[in-house]
Amino acid sequence: MSSSARWWLVRHAPVPCPHGRIHGRLDVACDISDEEDFRQLARRIPSHATLVESGLMRCRQTSGALEAAGLVLPPPLIEPDLAEQDFGRWQGRSWLDLEAAKAPDLAAFWADPAHAVPPGGESFAQVCARVAGAVGRISEQAMGRDILAVVHAGTVRAALAFALGITPEQALGFAVQPLSLTRIEGTAEGWRIDCVNVTAV
Repeated sequence: MSSSARWWLVRHAPVPCPHGRIHGRLDVACDISDEEDFRQLARRIPSHATLVESGLMRCRQTSGALEAAGLVLPPPLIEPDLAEQDFGRWQGRSWLDLEAAKAPDLAAFWADPAHAVPPGGESFAQVCARVAGAVGRISEQAMGRDILAVVHAGTVRAALAFALGITPEQALGFAVQPLSLTRIEGTAEGWRIDCVNVTAV
C-alpha cells in the first residue's frame, strides 16, 4: 500500500439472549441502553470516518447510538461480505439445545470449528476468505482515511486473521466482546495491530 488504511473495528452492542441462542445472520436487535459505554467508545473513534456496516439491524443500531453519543458519521456503506458467519439451520437455536437433540454434524463441528460447515451455512474459514477480500477492497477505496466498521465478532476475528496472516484456527482464539474496539492499519510495510478487544470497563 502506498498510503495507510486505518480500520476501527467495533463489534455491535450486546444482543439480549438469556438462552444463548446462535444468531449468525439472523436480523436481531441489540441493547443500546448503556449510554456511558457509547460515550466512552465514541471518544476513541475519529469523527467523519468512512462508515461500513454489515447491513444487519444490530450494527445499524450500534452506529446510530454512537452518533447519538456525539460521533459525527456519514451515511453507511453496506458491505454484506462483513456479515457474521452463517450458521444455517442452527441459527435461532442454542448450543445446549443442539447437544440435547443430538444434532447431526455437531460433533464434527466441535472437532474442527474453523473448517466444519454447519448445515446450510458456511465455515469460519469461508468467513475469513470473504472478509479478507472486503478489507482489501475497501482499504483501496478509502486509502488514507479512517474506516469505522461496525460488525460482528466473527468479522473482527477474520479481519485479524487477514492482518496477521494467521490461520482461521488461530483467529478463533481472539476474544471479541460486545462494544469492543479493535484497531488494524495497513501500510506500505504491511499490516499492524494497534489494539484488540478494548472495552469501556
